[in-house]
Amino acid sequence: MIKVSVMYPNSEDVQFDADYYKNSHLPMIVESLGAALKGIELDLGIGSRVPGTLAPYVAIAHLKFDNLAAFQSAFGPHAETFAADVKNYSNVQGELQISELVTF
Repeated sequence: MIKVSVMYPNSEDVQFDADYYKNSHLPMIVESLGAALKGIELDLGIGSRVPGTLAPYVAIAHLKFDNLAAFQSAFGPHAETFAADVKNYSNVQGELQISELVTF
């Protein structure tokens, strides 16, 4: 299984509409990816190592797929639509990382 993490860097200038992201953007992704998507989690940053400082990421979405091919075939046809929606919830682009999911 793989995990695709979309990480939105945080700073004083970042705008991020978590309500829109949770209630519009992520449901659009879930519907578009269908059965290829095996699970989704959302982390909303609330702090960092040093108390009172910003979390490094304002939000991180984790999408799970059986394998890289399943991700690419499901995500590819919708990538432009997903990217075009970013302006509706943030002024920063997410960084994407694909990881092998190892559980203990």
